[in-house]
Amino acid sequence: MIRSSGSRPTLTQGLDREIYAVVRKLADEQAQLEGGGKRLTITTVYESIKRSNSSLKRRSKKLLEDSIDRVLRVLKEELDDSDSVDGDFDGIADTEPELKEHNIMNKSITRMWTKPTASTTMTLVEGDTPTTGTNTPALPIQTLTGVGVESPSKVDRQENGEPKPKRRKAERESRKEIDRSPPTDISLENLGGVDNVIEELNELVAMPMLYPEMYIQTGIQPPRGVLLHGPPGCGKTMIANAFAAEIGVSYIPLSAPSLVAGMSGESEKKIRDIFDEAKRMAPCLIFIDEIDVIMGKRESAQREMEKRIVAQMLTCMDDMALEKTGGKPVIIIAATNRPDSLDPALRRAGRFNKEINLGVPNEQAREKILRALTQKLKLPDYFDYRSLAKLTPGFVGADLNDVVSVAGTEAMKRMMAVLKQRSAMAMDIDSAPSSPVVAPPLLTLRSLVAHAGESLSIPENDLSITYTDFLTAVPKVQPSAKREGFATIPDTTWAHIGALHEVRDQLEMAIVEPIKRPESFARVGITAPTGVLLWGPPGCGKTLLAKAVANESKANFISIKGPELLNKYVGESERAVRQVFERARSSVPCILFFDELDALVPKREDSLSEASSKVVNTLLTELDGLSNRAGIYVVAATNRPDMIDPAMLRPGRLGTSVYVDLPTADERVEILKAIIRKALPEASQEEIEVLEEVARDPRAEGYSGADLGNLHLAAAVATLKREVKEEMEVASGTRSEVLRGIQKCDWEVALGTVKASVKDIEKYRKLKKRGM
Repeated sequence: MIRSSGSRPTLTQGLDREIYAVVRKLADEQAQLEGGGKRLTITTVYESIKRSNSSLKRRSKKLLEDSIDRVLRVLKEELDDSDSVDGDFDGIADTEPELKEHNIMNKSITRMWTKPTASTTMTLVEGDTPTTGTNTPALPIQTLTGVGVESPSKVDRQENGEPKPKRRKAERESRKEIDRSPPTDISLENLGGVDNVIEELNELVAMPMLYPEMYIQTGIQPPRGVLLHGPPGCGKTMIANAFAAEIGVSYIPLSAPSLVAGMSGESEKKIRDIFDEAKRMAPCLIFIDEIDVIMGKRESAQREMEKRIVAQMLTCMDDMALEKTGGKPVIIIAATNRPDSLDPALRRAGRFNKEINLGVPNEQAREKILRALTQKLKLPDYFDYRSLAKLTPGFVGADLNDVVSVAGTEAMKRMMAVLKQRSAMAMDIDSAPSSPVVAPPLLTLRSLVAHAGESLSIPENDLSITYTDFLTAVPKVQPSAKREGFATIPDTTWAHIGALHEVRDQLEMAIVEPIKRPESFARVGITAPTGVLLWGPPGCGKTLLAKAVANESKANFISIKGPELLNKYVGESERAVRQVFERARSSVPCILFFDELDALVPKREDSLSEASSKVVNTLLTELDGLSNRAGIYVVAATNRPDMIDPAMLRPGRLGTSVYVDLPTADERVEILKAIIRKALPEASQEEIEVLEEVARDPRAEGYSGADLGNLHLAAAVATLKREVKEEMEVASGTRSEVLRGIQKCDWEVALGTVKASVKDIEKYRKLKKRGM
């Protein structure tokens, strides 16, 4: 055993072991040379380390020389004490005089630390003489090395003189028994709105797992993998765990990042070990969460390790055939919310045979989820789940769980109010004029502590979570889809839009009614969703109409500005278009609103660049319905319809073209009243009556909806200026009162400053006559 010295014994001891191995190796080499070679001194050993050992030479010279000194002393002692190794290290120079007596004692004690053989139990008695487990005296310590009890140096070394490698932590952990039984704390009964997913998993996973002999007899290869994908929070991980709990086979849940290791080849080894373990425990179900982390596309991989991990996974999945697993199936379920980022080789048949999309739940699915989440809660006898489901469009399962939690918090607040009332009564009874003033929160806390464990006299209704609690909770929870870039149902209604009755009727029949009553339209043969193009002069309410349609139909709403999909890198614009439609498929029913469509799909002419033509082709392909456009309704808006590619306007794509014209005098009255109702809900009747005269004023001719909004803004500014002036006159005594609110004179000022923004209305009317 090499003794350490100094203030850091652990570090020095580890260093001494490394130096010990180097010196032993050098001594062997010197002994083989003719004439015995050079004598080993501190200087020669240090120079050898600086030349050949990259890890040790980074240490300080002083530290290395001290360690070499200690090692040479110990080797010299071993030479002096053991006849069996005489002459092996003749080249070691004497560096120090003989050791002192207490050092010899330390050396003798450290030799006793050597693990004894199975037949000999060593004990230390008085003096330096060890004894065996019987009364027979053992050999003196000085001769133990030669009679079967090895010195520490020989125990910790290999045959070639190198130290034995330490067993890796991963190897030690792999020897431990890991429980691969399925989870027991979850069941499919706890899930709602996933009946179709369970049905597919029954066919793809349960049948091959529970009845493999049927597949062997018929020669059919069962599926090897199922990919669950959808927006975050839709229940992919929970479904996998619950399904494993139901079928009861061996279950290996994995997080994809846990398969990545720092050393080269370790990640691939982990994957092989997992699949080998699954084969031993078959039938076995493997679940890999967030698989996109390790299975990205190889052409975009930044490191070779990422490509090797993908290749290793592909090879292991190919080895999961029934004939290679002894007729016992091994099936992989993977989850991701980015399926497009996976390597294409992983998504082919024979690997992940089936992909199941868990989209944003519709109204019926949300009702089932709410019933599942609240089955253990105390609710009133009659609870309107359907109305609550209508109020939560765009919410996934995790969001609805959050709504339930917030509603429970609201119920607890009511109980807290009862306790606060009781503490207030206690404060009135216990308070005395001479007592110091105690803050109410502290008094409430002391009351809670004093009455802990007592039965609370709270009414039965207050102990349950009411529908009102849920109504309070819904606005406090932001849907995760909205945080991830999905748009939910906007809050714009028909009440916010004045006039445009004809346009509203067309949109009702094209989009709203097919979403509300799909069975009625299917009965007469209308199944494909209609695309609508809203065109007309700027500021006439095209975007507002699209939002109101989404609100009226209770469909999810995704708004895309045409230019935001364009990207200077090759292929990125087309990929952005595909992602938009993929996002819409996860949010069915969904209204896709393309604003400024002319920027995205201009006419394909010789002057158009190749990149822009590819974007147009991609959008036309998506609108054709080749990629399952069911439930996706497209609404587009533009004020330059003559610039749009004609192929975009054919039936089946944007077949319904709706012209949104400037409002007439009657429509201007409705629009102005709608603007005032939204901006000033408490406006007086006199203020409302003035609007009709303002809207019919000849100076308002040619105003668009945006111009009328600007007119209200100008009138409001004029009102503020007038009120300030009148307040100064009242203060000086020249005026008796200040007229509050927007008056007729303020509208007059606004009409004199606001000009119509649409200058070329005749161009749009000519386009309409041409049948645009």
